[in-house]
Amino acid sequence: MTDTVSTGTATEPQLPEGNVITCLDKGFVRLVDYMGSDAAIVQAARVSYGAGTKKVSEDRGLIRYLMRHAHTTPFEMVEFKFHVKLPIFVARQWIRHRTANVNEYSGRYSVMPDEFYVPDAAQIRPQSATNKQGRAEETFSDTEASSIQALLQDGQQRAYNDYEKLLGDNFARELARINLPVSQYTEWYWKIDLHNLFHFLRLRIDAHAQYEIRVYADAMAQMVREIVPMAFEAFEDYTLNAVRLTKPEIQAMKRLLATTNTTLLTDEVLSECGLSKREMEEFRGKLRTIQP
Repeated sequence: MTDTVSTGTATEPQLPEGNVITCLDKGFVRLVDYMGSDAAIVQAARVSYGAGTKKVSEDRGLIRYLMRHAHTTPFEMVEFKFHVKLPIFVARQWIRHRTANVNEYSGRYSVMPDEFYVPDAAQIRPQSATNKQGRAEETFSDTEASSIQALLQDGQQRAYNDYEKLLGDNFARELARINLPVSQYTEWYWKIDLHNLFHFLRLRIDAHAQYEIRVYADAMAQMVREIVPMAFEAFEDYTLNAVRLTKPEIQAMKRLLATTNTTLLTDEVLSECGLSKREMEEFRGKLRTIQP
């Protein structure tokens, strides 16, 4: 892990050693390359201010201000390139994030590998009764889980045996692949800027995201945190672990604040909550807009 500490000054970390994290049963995420760091975000942001404005803010404070106020352009100056091995059904979810450059393994040019994803027993679960697109919290018995795993593996193997037979009969590769299941593994190179990567992570680290893609998002987050520790800290504080209030929710908050003594929120209390002086001013401004 790179020894980069959020001291208030952005530094240029190196590509971490052992930059591969295994995912699921046969997949992985590998950080191939990156351009920029926390320092690149600061550099790009200060262009807007002109020369001689280093004193506007320390690096960490500036990055946090940019994230807090959704000034996203400086974050786009940093890019990451990943090599990912993942099941096709995960790739189909992933590709909906259309703000990246992708080059995927081709089943037209190459023979598809005999590699398929089989969930482990802990992920063999029934359909959720409350979430139409998710699995339930409870699991099947060990016997039931083993039976389901065997059924999945049997179907995968039969499909691949048929694929190999068609290839052996000189059937075109681009057609021979069409009966292969979405549990098969594919690979791609995926390049994206930091702003859009944060958007991807916000959605895919979320507990409501499907477990399989969440595993990959967690792995990528671990790598990104090492390269841009200040930006990632700001992302966690102001995006990942933040909430957005709707208009009806604001109306509810107004009623609540009408019965609450907000003068108890002293500088000392707000400082204990982790707010800087500038954030205290912004927070009190927000309270004024929703107080009745």
